[in-house]
Amino acid sequence: MHGLNEGNDAIIIESIRFQGRCGVTLEERQRPQPLLADVEFTCSTEEAISSDSIAKTVDYAQVIQRVVDVGTTHEMALLERLADQISQVLLTEFLIDRLTIWLRKAEPPLPNVTGSVGVRLTYPRPRTNVVGPPAANPSPFLLTNVHLLPKGKVLDVAAGQGRHALYLASQGYEVIGLDRDTTALDALARTAADYHLAKLSTWELDLETNPDSPPSLGDEIYDGILVFFYLFRPMFPSIFRALKPGGVLMYETFLIDNHHLFHHPRRKEFCLDHNELLHLTTGLRVLSYHEGTHRSSSPDSSAVTARLVAQKSSS
Repeated sequence: MHGLNEGNDAIIIESIRFQGRCGVTLEERQRPQPLLADVEFTCSTEEAISSDSIAKTVDYAQVIQRVVDVGTTHEMALLERLADQISQVLLTEFLIDRLTIWLRKAEPPLPNVTGSVGVRLTYPRPRTNVVGPPAANPSPFLLTNVHLLPKGKVLDVAAGQGRHALYLASQGYEVIGLDRDTTALDALARTAADYHLAKLSTWELDLETNPDSPPSLGDEIYDGILVFFYLFRPMFPSIFRALKPGGVLMYETFLIDNHHLFHHPRRKEFCLDHNELLHLTTGLRVLSYHEGTHRSSSPDSSAVTARLVAQKSSS
């Protein structure tokens, strides 16, 4: 396409304002203060220009929301640390090649300063550097939120050949990969053996044999349960029972928008309606939730999904 300087196309968002807890002293962190963030990132715009479709570019409304999400939920001593946390989430979740963030305190508690004070950091897109077997190609969503999974026993539902199970096992988790596909589970078991991942085991189980009475996953067994790109609505009560008190559910699958935009999945019932995942997980404490276009494990692809991290009450 003529007129484009490939690789230098940029989206610029100025003065994203939110209340954050950032300060060297405990007293300063106890009181939210106004923070401002400017972000500039390079990304490909050619397909967006030719298609005039928001699905073919980085949706800056979603970027703004993620900046606010991270900025308002993390408590940091230094702006440098908070800016880094925001940047890592944006680089992981969106198709960004290079990111510059300017994060500053709008009303700094400093004498003789009438403007703002802050930091400006620049990041290239990180190269994939996941420690684990080559078969492990975990979702960016898992990589961003793995710190929220308690160390312990994790069930990977509809694990397939186990890209998430392999990654978590390589990080020291005890993992069970559940699936009805014996061929996939056999491949997962072989990979786990090849890489000496003794804490990874498999479980062959068809969750959909009887929709009116799904099989039990056990009672208060798992510190974490993963469900990625699998939707069987009757199973949610079994998942809740299987989580230990304080256990965490991490869930991502397609929204109905993905079906409308890309005709995938072909059957609408395999897609979530807007906010449906929140209703299906009523009773859990939501730690993180977002609907929108998200980067997938492949660096150059994305899908419209719902992403949830939620915790079972510890009481």
